[in-house]
Amino acid sequence: MNKVISIFWFRQDLRLSDNAGLTEAANMGKVLPIYINDNTCPKEFEIGSASRTWLHHSLQNLQKSLKNNLNLYQGKPEEVIRELILRHGVTHVFWSDCYDKWGIEQQTLVITMLKKLGVLYKSYNSSYLWSPTAILKDDGSYYKVFGAYKRKAITIAPRNPISKPITLDLIKDKNNDTTIETFKFISQHSWQTKIMNGWRVGEEAAAHKLSGFITNKLCGYKKGRDYPGQNHTSGLSPHLRFGEISPHQIFDAIYSIGVFNAGEDDSEHFFSEMIWREFSCYLMYHFPALHKENFQSKFHRFPWKQNDVYLHAWQTGNTGYPIIDAGMRELWQTGYMHNRVRMIVASFLVKNLMIHWHFGRDWFWDCLIDADIANNSASWQWVAGCGVDAAPYFRVFNPITQGEKFDSTGEYTRRFVPELKSLPDRYLFKPWQAPEKILHSAGVVLGVNYPNPIIDLKISREAALLAYTRNIAGSRAVTSQYEELDEN
Repeated sequence: MNKVISIFWFRQDLRLSDNAGLTEAANMGKVLPIYINDNTCPKEFEIGSASRTWLHHSLQNLQKSLKNNLNLYQGKPEEVIRELILRHGVTHVFWSDCYDKWGIEQQTLVITMLKKLGVLYKSYNSSYLWSPTAILKDDGSYYKVFGAYKRKAITIAPRNPISKPITLDLIKDKNNDTTIETFKFISQHSWQTKIMNGWRVGEEAAAHKLSGFITNKLCGYKKGRDYPGQNHTSGLSPHLRFGEISPHQIFDAIYSIGVFNAGEDDSEHFFSEMIWREFSCYLMYHFPALHKENFQSKFHRFPWKQNDVYLHAWQTGNTGYPIIDAGMRELWQTGYMHNRVRMIVASFLVKNLMIHWHFGRDWFWDCLIDADIANNSASWQWVAGCGVDAAPYFRVFNPITQGEKFDSTGEYTRRFVPELKSLPDRYLFKPWQAPEKILHSAGVVLGVNYPNPIIDLKISREAALLAYTRNIAGSRAVTSQYEELDEN
């Protein structure tokens, strides 16, 4: 009797362990493992250049794990899979679900094709603790406030992770000569060197990163995560983005091993951050236009400014505000940015510069190795004030006080803005206030080797609040209600 032949379609789950669809396919018989680069993807869903570099190396690691039996294709998934079914006599197809608009459209087209051929199929939620349809209000509608979503979510225990298949009887498509290099994921910009100098990629690296985080960083995470110079974050976000590790594996490790290394507050806070990731996906599933449309339609009439000079200064880390410039340079130099600093630079763009959040979204999308369409979109809308459960527009991060509070010794800022390394802490985040003698002794010439501030914080903040009052809040808004955000 011939064995069952199944296709397992790798998508955003580039790992062997805790991959339910791969395990089921392996248990049934022979497996044809495939990855498809859909080069018909609409431009708005094409991943950025930094992410493509990570994906290139992630696929290389997956190929190694599968002993060079990963089959690579380019084209429309429904057409590629149909051709493989007919040529190899495939009886079953398995994959993990994606929840963005394009991912859903892809799998819908595949399902339609499979039904016509009479081929059995099954998909799994492999990338999130809860599927977006699992957590709803009593009336069937979806939650729009994080706190309410979280309270409902934590009543549903996440499943236990699954071990990698004991045996894999893999099929190599000898008629296919597509390689990872065929995809041309490595761009002309040198993300390759930057990423490989600072990161290890792949499933094994992700497991190692999780173990190191639990052992060395989970204790003190709740407070330490806010300080970019302390390196207290997990660094798991790019591994999660490409599915080199699952949230179930992380959750299980935090609550089975992490309890011996950290207090309950630290574990709970980290878990809450994981739920924010879940909530972003949840929002995008229920509001598919999250990546391009203001969730709060009243922001459609906000008078965003078009200023290419300011935008370029922000992108290149030359705004004259050191914590902003440090963050933007970290992004360009490493493909990553500390989460606290992400919020500060985002607030500066959309509030002080009054530039549309779309420009920030696009820059992060191209430059972040962990760029996730749901996280990126929901986070930018949160900072801009136009998203679900968003920070009020009138709450503005002050880059001076944020730097002084969260990088008080200047370790982070001096690393990425070395031209200010000899400036005393007192003036590090406001060098224009330093006496000429101190600037001279530190080797700083404002306007020459470090820029003057491109805008005045107070004036720009007041202009943004006035625009908000006139166009969004209405005449009843009271200026005295406005406050700077120095805590969150």
